[in-house]
Amino acid sequence: MNPSRSATLARAANLRARFEDAGAQVVETPVLQPAGILLDLYGEDIRARAYVTSDALRGEQMLRPDFTVPVVQMHMDHAADPARYTYAGEVFRRQEQDPDRASEYIQVGYELFDRSGSAAADAEVFALIADTLTGLPLRAATGDIGILMAAVQGLDTSDARKSALMRHLWHPRRFHALLERFSGRATPPPSRQALLAQDDPLDGHAPIIGKRRLSDVEARIDALRADAATPPICARELTALETLLKVRETLPYALERLRDVAVDLPQILPALDRLAARIKALTAQGIDTDTLDFEASYGRTSMEYYDGFVFGFYAQTRPDLPPIATGGRYDALTRRLGKGAEIPAVGGVLRPDLMLLLEGAQT
Repeated sequence: MNPSRSATLARAANLRARFEDAGAQVVETPVLQPAGILLDLYGEDIRARAYVTSDALRGEQMLRPDFTVPVVQMHMDHAADPARYTYAGEVFRRQEQDPDRASEYIQVGYELFDRSGSAAADAEVFALIADTLTGLPLRAATGDIGILMAAVQGLDTSDARKSALMRHLWHPRRFHALLERFSGRATPPPSRQALLAQDDPLDGHAPIIGKRRLSDVEARIDALRADAATPPICARELTALETLLKVRETLPYALERLRDVAVDLPQILPALDRLAARIKALTAQGIDTDTLDFEASYGRTSMEYYDGFVFGFYAQTRPDLPPIATGGRYDALTRRLGKGAEIPAVGGVLRPDLMLLLEGAQT
């Protein structure tokens, strides 16, 4: 039986008060958010998950899909650091593919902005959220998007190819398809090969129609020709990258395996040093890192603005449920919203309704 709204609101208030006791300041954000900012961050994909409306004065607006973006904006506009924030309120997500999932639910969060040390901040947020979930039958998953980002950015290939891979980092199928093409294991479609084989593909053909200018089409053809002339990603780097993506171990063993991968991808070594520091910080917070799971690919399908440590807590007895809590590091988001300024930041959110649902199942 689903918990009542009053019970959910009461649990949300208790969680927020707990985060206040940890030093967080309570903040509120408008339910309607400017759509332009979210579209700039996530692209048009966000439209499939958000409720969009508009009016003549304010333009396109979205019902708040989460709290992190408006909280970051607020902090970057006029707040000092370090700073801790907490909030509780409704978020809205379209669920056209899964009618059993809620399209409106209460979210409680804790966000930490701090320049003094990312490992300690990561550990603080994870430990605080883990402590609020004590007693529930949950499994924790962790990962680090920063390791994969470092691996891609250090590949021995063109900047255009690295940019394409980075753009699709959070879309595993597209990412894999690009790797197949950039490694030479998949050939371009015949239509593209025929286009590039012509000296002047635009000479004597149909008139230019649509919104693209002739210069845009020519630039795209030049980019495709440059890509076709780029040597494939070498087999050694490709194998190492594929090995990295498959790493799934408890934290100490995962770090060991990733150190082996770094023999062929040395660009990930600084990210691995940060992972080692995080393991020490988590241990200092009382987390049993010897049994904590780490997945190198974790977070690639639903955590677009995270660029470092990521984590989630999942119901062991209810694999059909969404995650009970998720979070991670989003330094790059503060840079994009801070108009040049930035500050290291990490946070996490919880679903009080799902916590109550699991508690009810235990009684």
